Amino acid sequence: MSEGLLTGTEMTQKQLVDPSEDTLRRLREAFNSGRTRPAEFRTAQLQSLGRFLQDNKQLLQDALAKDVGKSAFESDMSEIILCQNEVDLALRNLQAWMKDESVSTNLLTKLSSAFIRKEPFGLVLIIAPWNYPLNLMIVPLVGAIAAGNCVVLKPSEISKNTEKVLAELLPQYLDQSCFAVVLGGPEETRQLLTHKFDYIFFTGSPQVGKIVMAAAAKHLTPITLELGGKNPCYVDDNCDAQIVANRVAWFRYFNAGQTCVAPDYILCSQEMQERLVPALQNAITRFYGDNPQTSPNLGRIINQKHFKRLQGLLGCGRVAIGGQSDEGERYIAPTVLVDVQESEPVMQEEIFGPILPLMTVRSLDEAINFINKQEKPLALYAFSNNNQVVNQLLERTSSGGFGGNDGFLYLTLPALPLGGVGNSGMGRYHGKFSFDTFSHQRACLLRSPGMEKLNDLRYPPYGPWNQQLISWAMGSQSCTLL
Repeated sequence: MSEGLLTGTEMTQKQLVDPSEDTLRRLREAFNSGRTRPAEFRTAQLQSLGRFLQDNKQLLQDALAKDVGKSAFESDMSEIILCQNEVDLALRNLQAWMKDESVSTNLLTKLSSAFIRKEPFGLVLIIAPWNYPLNLMIVPLVGAIAAGNCVVLKPSEISKNTEKVLAELLPQYLDQSCFAVVLGGPEETRQLLTHKFDYIFFTGSPQVGKIVMAAAAKHLTPITLELGGKNPCYVDDNCDAQIVANRVAWFRYFNAGQTCVAPDYILCSQEMQERLVPALQNAITRFYGDNPQTSPNLGRIINQKHFKRLQGLLGCGRVAIGGQSDEGERYIAPTVLVDVQESEPVMQEEIFGPILPLMTVRSLDEAINFINKQEKPLALYAFSNNNQVVNQLLERTSSGGFGGNDGFLYLTLPALPLGGVGNSGMGRYHGKFSFDTFSHQRACLLRSPGMEKLNDLRYPPYGPWNQQLISWAMGSQSCTLL
């Protein structure tokens, strides 16, 4: 759940806490009026959202730098550009996405029109986390707007600088009768969840995801949960250790390790560990210098609470690289741990920081068995020069996403969904998947009011002839009507 104190945004206390009944009523009335349904309205709102990103790029970069020490490069690559790409994709494809989808009929419905209509759910709640506070708010918002919903946005109060920009500026670009940004901490979020929404989209931890899901269940509200977990990374002996180290170090320490799809630990042989540790040291030095604390390209831990938690994990196993920390700067050095035991805290919780434990295994089978003993992760990575090894990991495990010989670059492809499985979440989004997530697929059959004689065979009294004819007619598929 969101944690910490409310921001100092210059708004009234009433606006800072749970939205009033009037706010939710206003949004629901706007939806019921049909205001958000026309393609023209959706297009206009998406265009305004794009202008928000363009007009406030520097402000957003500054806010992200203050919150988690993100460099302009990381802010652009992982937040602003991805959001703009989603807006542009939705604008290019909105008409096609909204179009009714014709389906095939059988002889019973041959003269009917059968199709799927993509309808908006209604009033949607999007709850975003602090680690990618822009991306993980705006990308689902694009899908919700494209699908024709009204939306309540709840940014994380932990990333307070980004929250301030979103709260003060985003409403100036969107229709305020259809969209609202609400602020507050854990108690306000719990209060918000007591209201009935037509769809809830939550990104955060599995622990809080259970709370959100329980609240949604009270209203039988459909929900998407984008959660996290411990993402494994298997490194085969048949690898170039330096290439692996370059790629792993980049996506482990990106955003100071505060990424839900980052590798949480490495599984490899003892021999590979001995090759990989110096290669990782080489990569870290090249990326961040001899003193990473002075590097402008290494972020900071979000707050003191998470800093203390991560500092405690440095005592697990043996520090092979890094291990330094500075509480005043919320700095944790890029760290590699070896001789780590499965029972230690660093292997019992999602790390969410710049710490990478290495555990040794004797074989690929042992690695797969270890992975399959754990909860299903949001992502899984495999490195090998042997495609059969990578395919073995892909075939014999389950995860939200999979990367062979690279990290989370698949997130830059809107044609691929982002979503977990089991403990790492449910539902998916990005690109058209976002539109589908926020759309109810309504089954529709339109039939002529005449030609009643054709219906006699389905009406009682039934006989053997009716039964045979109906069975034949229902089993006969015709072509999809285009």
